[in-house]
Amino acid sequence: MIAFFLNWGHEYIRSLPAGLRQAASIKEQIEKLQKELASIIGTAAPVATALDGGRKQRRISAAAKKKLSQFQKAPWAKIKGAGPSAKSAPKKKFTMSTAAKAAISRAAKARWAKTKAAQKK
Repeated sequence: MIAFFLNWGHEYIRSLPAGLRQAASIKEQIEKLQKELASIIGTAAPVATALDGGRKQRRISAAAKKKLSQFQKAPWAKIKGAGPSAKSAPKKKFTMSTAAKAAISRAAKARWAKTKAAQKK
């Protein structure tokens, strides 16, 4: 029964187009060479496949990150005109007088007193 499936597999491969047949042939050669290598070394050689990714994730140093960041920011700095000479003088901070603060406070207290009196009725 197993022989039927093994033979059926080979017949199926032979019936495929030439490109797929060549790919199957190459795969068989690779498997044969891996077995041969395993017999020489004594253990099976690990093979990178599409399932395990075949590549490790890259790590980047902090210095390299900083360099990349500066490289990416440089064109924007030119466009925006960033730099010490391009900055305008800071605006004067608005300050409120003590009398104005007291007037606002009195108005707020009166408003709350009116609201609380309306709630009690």
